[in-house]
Amino acid sequence: MSLTIIGIGELLWDIFPERKVPGGAPANFAYHASRFGFNGYVLSAVGKDSLGKGILDVLAEKKLNSLIETVDYPTGTVKVTLNNKGVPQYEICENVAWDNIPFTEQAKELALNCSAVCFGTLAQRNEVSRRTTHSFLELVPKTAYRIFDINLRQHFYSKEIIHQSLLHCNILKINDEEAAEVARLFELGKMSEQEICLHLLKTYNLALILETKGEKGSYVFAAGETSYLGTPKINAVSTVGAGDSFTGAFIAALLQGKNMREAHKLAVEVSAYVCIQHETMPNFPVF
Repeated sequence: MSLTIIGIGELLWDIFPERKVPGGAPANFAYHASRFGFNGYVLSAVGKDSLGKGILDVLAEKKLNSLIETVDYPTGTVKVTLNNKGVPQYEICENVAWDNIPFTEQAKELALNCSAVCFGTLAQRNEVSRRTTHSFLELVPKTAYRIFDINLRQHFYSKEIIHQSLLHCNILKINDEEAAEVARLFELGKMSEQEICLHLLKTYNLALILETKGEKGSYVFAAGETSYLGTPKINAVSTVGAGDSFTGAFIAALLQGKNMREAHKLAVEVSAYVCIQHETMPNFPVF
């Protein structure tokens, strides 16, 4: 039986000026991890509307497993605009379905039997989904990878949510801008990005920190070991979902028995591929 990898949290439509695509960091993570032969699952909620039906149809077409509850709130949407380098800006609707994910018996069963779970701050902006996320994480096996993709969006986070999430995880995914914001919130002074990451690694007893820096490359930090890789030179059309694909590929590689450096290399290759696609869940080449 293949190992189960779960993304819990927001499930939504990214609305671009000329198209809409299914998204949400947890779904993107689960999809990319599943491309390496794992049993990827999305745990979220949609509304009783055409957008909800449409996103479920897409997940089925992508052969991505899901535990999606239908609730009395509209399916989530995000207005996305891209600059000339494909870097996105988001306008995220509030009080939507994924703010209200219930904790069910089926969710409990998934938690008890997963090998990796990825969660973030965005779906914790509302008490219902925050409570479900924490209940889920408390049941995940101690041997599982618990990845906190900090994913700071607009004003939908706080120091307390970040702190509690760091206590629940053993791997942190962060980008350079988010590292600076964490340093501000936690009053870390004028630490460099590497010092910030190493401080968090030690303070929260984390196994790994993955830091992405866009065109400036990426780092993986572990106790006594650091990996840096440059970003391939590509003509990016959109960076939406690139970080999620980086995390999904990295965790899949670890579960395949690859070492940190090998997992890092695969993550860089997959995220670069996603940046030249218009979808956040594109079909994969062989890596």
